[in-house]
Amino acid sequence: MANCIRCGRQLPGLSFGKKICQWCVQHEAAQRGEVVDDARQPVMRAPWVRRGESTIGLTQVIFGLNAAVFLGMALSASTIMDFSGPELVRWGANLGTLTISGEWWRLLSNVFVHGGIMHIAFNMWCLWNLGALCESLYGRWTYAAIYLICGVGASLASAAWHPYVPSVGASGAIFGLAGALLAAFKLGEFSVPRAALSGTLRSLGAFVVYNLIFGFAIPGIDNAAHIGGLVTGLIVGTLIALLAPQQEHAPRRFAIFVVMLLALVGGADALAHHYGLPLRLRRVNFGHAANLPQPPCGRDAVVRRSLPG
Repeated sequence: MANCIRCGRQLPGLSFGKKICQWCVQHEAAQRGEVVDDARQPVMRAPWVRRGESTIGLTQVIFGLNAAVFLGMALSASTIMDFSGPELVRWGANLGTLTISGEWWRLLSNVFVHGGIMHIAFNMWCLWNLGALCESLYGRWTYAAIYLICGVGASLASAAWHPYVPSVGASGAIFGLAGALLAAFKLGEFSVPRAALSGTLRSLGAFVVYNLIFGFAIPGIDNAAHIGGLVTGLIVGTLIALLAPQQEHAPRRFAIFVVMLLALVGGADALAHHYGLPLRLRRVNFGHAANLPQPPCGRDAVVRRSLPG
């Protein structure tokens, strides 16, 4: 991410083309007498102050996990451009017929699996920007919980919408981050000028709309996962903004995450019963399902792809 050319502070995600941070913009405007005396100056940590925690952010850790999984897939396959459906399933893709029949771990494992080099490149570019912004706003552990819960919510929506096709990718969770940020900036209280918040909201809104339009227009993009992650993120972000806006509200945030997990478990239970299967954590014979036949075999795979916005 880029740094401010005036003070060296790191610019937030989605600051396309900007070279000066909002702190310096308002500070220089105040020096010119263009800001009213009671205007609040945005509070930003000085670039030379280091926190007690590790300088490696969670976004970099998630980025590394995705890269490590992709490297393992590349070493075991003959190509890195487009992995086959069976390969994706072997590495943990979210194939609804397997997931719903007891392999629920696929709801999370597929978030770290990608269908090819372009797929992971687009998703990691979006993660690097949105993830850094979300981590700086919420803190490391709240950010981790939001990312994982939104990833599961996205995967559950994908399994419900097209249970016969393997789905992979981080973009469902990334859409969840966008949803949480939209809720935070819309409902939260920040010591920054309204113009700065409006610009961030417009950038986030454009990111969501742009990618959803491409998801509907281009075959092979899992918009069910995108919408599922976005809705999950909006709900989580709204609850945090209204009930636990400060990082000191850790017990409240923990309670919010527990409620969200219970809601996702309830959704999984309803989905399993819709197909005549009990909710369990071990594989059952899918052929015994009342409403869902065996999936077709083949190379086709739906991939979640977040294009740069």
